[in-house]
Amino acid sequence: MLRAFLRTAAARARSRSPRPAQDDDVLLDAPDDRLAPALVAAARGEHGPAAGLLAGTRENAEWDHRDRYATRLAAFARSRSEWLDTWRATAPDDPDALLVAARLAVHRRWDSPARTELLREVVPAVVAAAEAAGPVDPVPWRTALDAARGARAPHAEFERLWEQAVRRSPHHYGSHVAALEYLADASPDAHGECLDFAETAAQDAPEDALVRALPLRAAFTCLTTVAGTSADGATAVRAHRPRLDAAADRATALSAAHPAADPWAAELRNLLVYVLVRLERHRDAAEQLRLTGPYVTSFPWERDTDDPDPLGRFLQVRADVRAHLEEAAAAAGPTGPGRPRSGHGGRVRPDDH
Repeated sequence: MLRAFLRTAAARARSRSPRPAQDDDVLLDAPDDRLAPALVAAARGEHGPAAGLLAGTRENAEWDHRDRYATRLAAFARSRSEWLDTWRATAPDDPDALLVAARLAVHRRWDSPARTELLREVVPAVVAAAEAAGPVDPVPWRTALDAARGARAPHAEFERLWEQAVRRSPHHYGSHVAALEYLADASPDAHGECLDFAETAAQDAPEDALVRALPLRAAFTCLTTVAGTSADGATAVRAHRPRLDAAADRATALSAAHPAADPWAAELRNLLVYVLVRLERHRDAAEQLRLTGPYVTSFPWERDTDDPDPLGRFLQVRADVRAHLEEAAAAAGPTGPGRPRSGHGGRVRPDDH
């Protein structure tokens, strides 16, 4: 992990170059400048930087950052929990320690074959931690929503938790993702309902809010749930194709608001690449790959293959996109005006890869 952190600065410097990132430049789930010191300290058994980081997000109402940082810290604690154990022992009522501990409790049970039963046991403690977090923080309620979804909670119970989350922050991305996934689990073929929910949330959100990318997440849900369903799946995609394209366009605009090679925007851009490729918009996908730079995120690639190698899957998709554009450019020949257009628009140029 420390080696990966040290490589991050060098990778950012190389990302300023116009050349595409090479395979040995790629970083999987690299932390941003705020999270990295907290993870390095946690690797040494120190919880102070993590406590300071989460306290700052709580005091400044940075709910999307708080959600992501808590998730990453909990994931780290799955294999190295000494720092969290010490933190909880020294500050048992610290809302930030309780948040990470609750997220960790859900993570540890999620992959079990007995997930439903195990999460039903932990839901009361997770909800109690959320209630103790105070009247403004929605992030513990997102954890409660995830736990309830995994426990197959009835609709009325999930709705009660959802109301608590959106009362605190009506545009919190993580809470909306949890609700979207609950809706998708309840009705696997309800693609229109998922898109309706996501589009309404995005329309009501401020221009720079991460929840404006929720339709992209709904598009991903639609594309992945129809995968492998042959003609029925193709019919479902065709039926919603304009909405899927609109979701990708909205996310593209949100991506453009962030600098190139920005670790914070990496998950948005990785997800956008996935959706654009599935929609056969290869030129647009190539542009997002350029903006992503060296930053690869496990999601969505870990859900796109039976082989637990999200980095390998990303590299394969990136190579496929480049090959597609090279083939299209070769087929078009050297003339300009008659060149065909790729997927959703824009001329294919040899230098687009």
